[in-house]
Amino acid sequence: MNMSDTAIRVENLSKQYRIGQTTGYGTLRDAIMARVRRPATPPVLPASGDKNHIWALKDVAFEVQRGDAVGIIGRNGSGKSTLLKILSRITAPTAGRATIRGRVGSLLEVGTGFHPELTGRENIYLNGAIIGMSRAEVRLRFDEIVAFAEVERFLDTPVKHYSSGMYVRLAFAVAAHLNPDVLLVDEVLAVGDIAFQRKCLDRMGDAAEEGRSIVFVSHSMAAVATLCNEVVLLDCGTAVLQGSVEEVLPVYLGSERAAQGGEFDLSAPELRRRSIEDSRFKWARLLVRNSVGATTSSLELREPFSLFILGTASTSLSDIDVGLSIESALGFSLFNSHATESTSGIELPIGEVAFRVDFNANLLAPGVYTIGLVAHGVGVADCIDVAAEVTVRSTSTKPGIQLPASYGGVILLPCSWSRVPIAEGDDNDDLSEP
Repeated sequence: MNMSDTAIRVENLSKQYRIGQTTGYGTLRDAIMARVRRPATPPVLPASGDKNHIWALKDVAFEVQRGDAVGIIGRNGSGKSTLLKILSRITAPTAGRATIRGRVGSLLEVGTGFHPELTGRENIYLNGAIIGMSRAEVRLRFDEIVAFAEVERFLDTPVKHYSSGMYVRLAFAVAAHLNPDVLLVDEVLAVGDIAFQRKCLDRMGDAAEEGRSIVFVSHSMAAVATLCNEVVLLDCGTAVLQGSVEEVLPVYLGSERAAQGGEFDLSAPELRRRSIEDSRFKWARLLVRNSVGATTSSLELREPFSLFILGTASTSLSDIDVGLSIESALGFSLFNSHATESTSGIELPIGEVAFRVDFNANLLAPGVYTIGLVAHGVGVADCIDVAAEVTVRSTSTKPGIQLPASYGGVILLPCSWSRVPIAEGDDNDDLSEP
């Protein structure tokens, strides 16, 4: 990889805080002397067992290429916001370094980079100056920023009088429209309403297509799956995994169960819920296959896919039922289907058995989903809430397939559009009230 293609390089980045310690503001002389001494004097770090210190980040390393959209995910307290503050130069690392090439636009929390006594208009120019833009460059994008933020009436009002929604709308508009080479966005988008969140995701998608790099912290896995092509998973300040959306999201959502190329082993007892130990039928494996028959955990929007579900019967069985369910990443039940919908009961011979479920089209919107399995009958109870985890993406270039990043739904209902002639005699008079 050419060095010029790397927008962000994070090398062994660590940040340590002392619990209960408050520090005053240093003088300019202190800052200069600390900068001079830093290359020659390595920081003296307390022992790892020191209870008065915590590591917000520990030896984090990753790269972001130009034009990439990278999601940073993890539980609360995993170090996501600390990482963005270091990248934004708001705080300095305890050890390691982060190198960023190009202008940086950041939106980390409501009000970051804004002076409360200045008006919205003045803050737009102030933020432009902070990231190195000339007044003429800011003026060129000014109208676009104001239109996006929808704060025209309050443009000359000090931002300390803005609501949190107005604040974040203007802050994002400034960060995203002042031509940054790298855009850093924290979960602050959650402050805005649904329409604004969609608009922001759309804008970030456009920025990525224009070759800008994005680092996006979010707890919305649907937004991460739709916008990002790479994901970094943080846990207790450590980067435990970096890779594609298909590789990382199932690990995070399943905690201990990662997708194994679309083939899932169902033999572990801990996977089961409400299952009897001596059940005469137990699930064994589940395979997810795409439209060309390849086993995979990544499915394409609107394309057919199939599930192959294998189990074992310890005795011959009659009149049992098997079924499956699909849930969203947030645990909402989206789909249920049982074999008894097409027959009164299933008879199974002793030994291995297999079921195939075909979906003529994938109607799930981009995101991450879990598949559950159930089997019940006389002497049979085997229920697995999370038998498989799949990611749905929209990467096709076929007309009508690609969805915008702001697509907000879960299920795509099948429908068809057509242009029809206006019937003769249909006019506005027909729409008038009697």
